[in-house]
Amino acid sequence: MNRQQAWELLCEYTKSKNLRKHALAVEAAMRAYARRFGEDEELWGVVGLVHDFDYEKYPTAEEHPSKGAEILREKGWPEEIIRAVLSHAPYTGVTRDSLMEKTLFAVDELTGLIVAVALVRPSKSIYDVKVRSIKKKWKDKSFAAGVNRADVEEGAADLEIELNEHIAIVLEAMQGIANELGLAGKG
Repeated sequence: MNRQQAWELLCEYTKSKNLRKHALAVEAAMRAYARRFGEDEELWGVVGLVHDFDYEKYPTAEEHPSKGAEILREKGWPEEIIRAVLSHAPYTGVTRDSLMEKTLFAVDELTGLIVAVALVRPSKSIYDVKVRSIKKKWKDKSFAAGVNRADVEEGAADLEIELNEHIAIVLEAMQGIANELGLAGKG
């Protein structure tokens, strides 16, 4: 499966621009980590793009990402991708065994926090976001309250990467696609 196929699948099931942007952010973070670990950047990016493709139609824990896994299987997608998609949701019971699975879990929630931090900046620019500004907002549990900070911490620990470094890697990856994320600032 390639990026174009992943993008088409995402767009078929996901009409929300914000959910598509989330997929792009996770894709960028996955690609950055694939480069860091010397892994298959295309595969990791595809996993990032499709991890939540079913969420808009099947938003409940009973359905997401299990319905997505069914759809991927019906379409003949590789089991390695399906397993990664299932493993990113702790409630599925699918353990995160591979480095790719651990990375998807580690970056998923963090991308949302970084977007939230960028959007409260006067410039609305991700370029103005620093690790220290993310850490400051991190401590405010009412800020981006839907972001599960414990999951981010667990994910970084599973990757054996210090939290600040993890945040920096994901932030830099997202800055690299600021225009696609709508976070290049007012302009």
